[in-house]
Amino acid sequence: MDASTFQSIGVIGAGQMGGGIAQVAALAGIEVLVKDAKTEWAEAGVGKVKATLGKLAQKGKLDPAVAEAAAARIRVAPNFADLAPCDLLVEAATEKQDLKLEIFREMDRAAKPEAILASNTSSISITLLGGQTKRPERVIGMHFMNPVPLMKLVEIIRALQTDDATYDATVALAKRLGKDVVTAKDMPGFIVNRLLIPFLNEACFALQEGLGSVADVDKGIKLGLNHPMGPCELADLIGLDTCLSIAEVLQRELGEDKYRPAPLLRQYVAAGWLGRKTGRGFYKY
Repeated sequence: MDASTFQSIGVIGAGQMGGGIAQVAALAGIEVLVKDAKTEWAEAGVGKVKATLGKLAQKGKLDPAVAEAAAARIRVAPNFADLAPCDLLVEAATEKQDLKLEIFREMDRAAKPEAILASNTSSISITLLGGQTKRPERVIGMHFMNPVPLMKLVEIIRALQTDDATYDATVALAKRLGKDVVTAKDMPGFIVNRLLIPFLNEACFALQEGLGSVADVDKGIKLGLNHPMGPCELADLIGLDTCLSIAEVLQRELGEDKYRPAPLLRQYVAAGWLGRKTGRGFYKY
C-alpha cells in the first residue's frame, strides 16, 4: 500500500472540514468524491470549494490552470456505493459518536476491500470505529486542523487494530498533501484536543466568574502567551457545539471532573450561539 499510488479518495461530510480536505487533496492531484447526508449539501459544499479555488486564482495566490484542474477533480457522490473506486475514505462528519459509527458501517460496506477507512474525529475512539468494520486493521485516525488548507498539522491516530502498512500509507498521504504529522495514542482527545479543550473550557469558567470580559480574556492570551487567537475567538471558529461535544467525551471517557464542561458553554450551545457558523458565539459576526 503506497500513498503515491492513491488515485482517488472519498470524503464523507461536505462542511468546513470535509471541504478543506477535498481542496488540499485535489490540489495534490487526487480525484475526490464528496458525500453528505443529502446530495444538495454535498453539492453546496463542493460549490464552496470550487469558489474558493477561483478566488485564490483571482488574487494571484494560485495559478489559474492549477485551480481549474483541482476544481475539476472534485465531484459529488450521491450514494455510498459511488465511493467504491476510492483508495481511501475519510469521514469528516459532525462530532457525534452514533453518527460516526453508522458512517463507518456504511463506508465498510461500500469501499473496496483494500481501501483504508479514516476518520477526522477530534476525540472519538478510533478503536471503537474500527470495531464497526470487517477491516479494523485498515482503520485509522487522520485528524486535520481547522482551517485545513492553512493549518500544517495532521494528527495520525492508530487504533488498537491498525496495521503498519495502513499507518505508513496514511502518513505518506498526509505528507503528499503538504502536511506535517504527529502520531497520537488512541486516547480521548488525542494530543491536540486533550490539551486544547480544557484550555477553552477554562476560559468559559473564567468568563462565567467575571474574571474579565471576552475581549480582555482573548487579548490577555494573545499578548501574554503569544497565541495567534484568543480562546473565545478560537472556540467560535471551531464551533461551541463541537467544543462541548469533545469536552463531554473527555469527561465521560477519562472519568475526571476536571474535564466537566462549563455551564456557560452549555448555555451558549442551548441558545444556538455556536460561533461563526451561526453568526453569534462569544462574538457577533
